[in-house]
Amino acid sequence: MVCLWSTLCAERSSSVTKEVKDVEFSSISFLAESGVGRKIMRFKAKQALFSQGDPADCLYYLQSGRAKVTVLSKKGKEATIAVLSKGDFIGEEAIVAVPGRRLATAVAMVASTALRIERSEMIRVIHEENAFSDMFLGYMLARSMRMQADLVDKRFNSSERRLARILVMMAEIEKSEDAETRIPKISQAVLAEMVGTTRPRVNFFMNRFRRLGFIQYNGHIHVHKSLLNIVLHD
Repeated sequence: MVCLWSTLCAERSSSVTKEVKDVEFSSISFLAESGVGRKIMRFKAKQALFSQGDPADCLYYLQSGRAKVTVLSKKGKEATIAVLSKGDFIGEEAIVAVPGRRLATAVAMVASTALRIERSEMIRVIHEENAFSDMFLGYMLARSMRMQADLVDKRFNSSERRLARILVMMAEIEKSEDAETRIPKISQAVLAEMVGTTRPRVNFFMNRFRRLGFIQYNGHIHVHKSLLNIVLHD
């Protein structure tokens, strides 16, 4: 009888352990699937995920595609402040202590897929799931360091090197095993905004990069890994 009872207890314990494992939280699954407080949404090229002044009631996780973040001044001048790609969060200001309004506009540059996460659901997961909190904190720290690097770049580097760095970042050369990477179609005017220079200067540098074999440029831009060497060592 004791042996039978021990066997039943062991089987029950094994079953409970299996059930716990089955429902164990997965950051990958959370960011890949629709569920309570989150929904997969598809955007066409040039379609806005949200606009400056909208309520900051959610954030997005970009599953595929590219998006740019822009701000509009009171005088109507628009500036592009970031270009985001797969694996980036967009609109993370939604999780601040007191929800407010969007400070920028996010627009899909190409056909994109993003997971829309309600503010309350994101806050719940951050509080309850340590692994997810660590992952999100790591992402935000990396994002902050990248923004600091952008400021240093604008302060101390030439317009040419700033443009080269932006092209390398957009092409994600460091992550790619390919010799060259095509980036979404982007105008020289937008590149000029991001670099902090004029469109004619960007045109001059783009032609120079093409002559030197760093890029192919015929409407779409193909960035070669050789441009990364210039950014790092020139």
